[in-house]
Amino acid sequence: MIDRLIDRARLVELRAREERAFADAHPRSRELSRRASGHLLGGVPMNWMRRWPGAFPVFVDAASGAGFTDVDGNTYIDLCLGDTGAMTGHAPPATVAALGAQAPRGLTMMLPTEDAVWAGAQLDERFGLPVWQFALSATDANRFALRLARFATGRSKILVFDWCYHGTVDETLVALDAAGHVVARPGNTGPPVDPEVTTAVVEFNDVDALADALAGADIACVLAEPALTNIGIVMPDPGFHDALREITRRTGTLLIIDETHTICAGPGGATRSWGLDPDLLVIGKPIAGGVPAAAYGMTTDVADRVGEVMAGEDTDVSGVGGTLAANALSLAAVRATLASSLRDEDFAIAVPLAERWAAGVADVIAQHGLPWTVQQLGARAEYWFCPPPRTGGEAAAAVDHELDALMHLYALNRGILLTPFHNMALFCPAHTESDVDRHTEVFAAAVAELLLP
Repeated sequence: MIDRLIDRARLVELRAREERAFADAHPRSRELSRRASGHLLGGVPMNWMRRWPGAFPVFVDAASGAGFTDVDGNTYIDLCLGDTGAMTGHAPPATVAALGAQAPRGLTMMLPTEDAVWAGAQLDERFGLPVWQFALSATDANRFALRLARFATGRSKILVFDWCYHGTVDETLVALDAAGHVVARPGNTGPPVDPEVTTAVVEFNDVDALADALAGADIACVLAEPALTNIGIVMPDPGFHDALREITRRTGTLLIIDETHTICAGPGGATRSWGLDPDLLVIGKPIAGGVPAAAYGMTTDVADRVGEVMAGEDTDVSGVGGTLAANALSLAAVRATLASSLRDEDFAIAVPLAERWAAGVADVIAQHGLPWTVQQLGARAEYWFCPPPRTGGEAAAAVDHELDALMHLYALNRGILLTPFHNMALFCPAHTESDVDRHTEVFAAAVAELLLP
């Protein structure tokens, strides 16, 4: 249907035009990229940075609030916010002040600080789980939570949903092939074992498949986002989470909820907003204002089942934890951030901005009669070039890489940064209605240029 509406030849022409404009506007970034290619794999310090639009990455000079300036002096409305890591806005003042206060007093000692006690109590208040541990990334937190779930249940396999993403965790970089077999997700580099050994996979929202997969009582846990977000926003069907919780309880399977992206739903994520009741919960990215930090919480029952081994003499080689995890600097940042950001009053600003963004995009789509759609989850929103998908498989099949690339580059050349892996926008309290309206204006112009006469 897209090909009947979008002029694909025009798309190619526009992409070439936008690439030339991008190169002309970023000579300093181009030179830094050339120099980086001599010492950095792929010319970037971390391979994901190759996913941005344009022939080379934009190099950042400074970021504050809802925007940043690149090394060529170009300014941007940032609707990516570090792919949620800077959901508080860049350089939140309270967090910056806490870092400055803590740094002279020590960065890491592998000993607890009072900030950890405060942070654990705050996470309990937000998410309703009483016992917490800290890590440096949500990937690590998910990895550790999976280990605890396997130990607590005595079962070896886990279950995830097709096209999920829970960080660079080996067991979760999986997908279903056309025959319904569990395979390594495309792009999975060097998987250590056949994914079917460690992981069962079913489609999101498929309650019958979930019940069948858990019926054998050999699955330690289900690791799930409340809504899929990393293949685009795929919302749960009505009653899906009730069924997920009932089936996991009936089969003795632990339920781990990953709120790393869905914290956009509110101060306690979708867990609090939707009344979810997990056995373990993972949260990362924005909780320290952009400083590396994450946390995983659990019920008292789970804590009791794993507590003895975690306090044992071999805990340092248990596969859980890390030398720099819960370091003093990270915990100072967590305390300052959660005390001053990601609160009800912050979401009261950010969520209406996401609603305004989604409404603006929807108006353009309707004006042109396109078979596209917009999804919104709290402070996050996204547009699709198809009707709303119900599963990860449907979402993956709908991806149009060429159209994605043009829309991102078109926006970037006009001072708007979208999340590189999707057509997604995330809002913080520093954004304004004029930021939203600027995106609507740019989106409308891109669509008008693309459509067949």
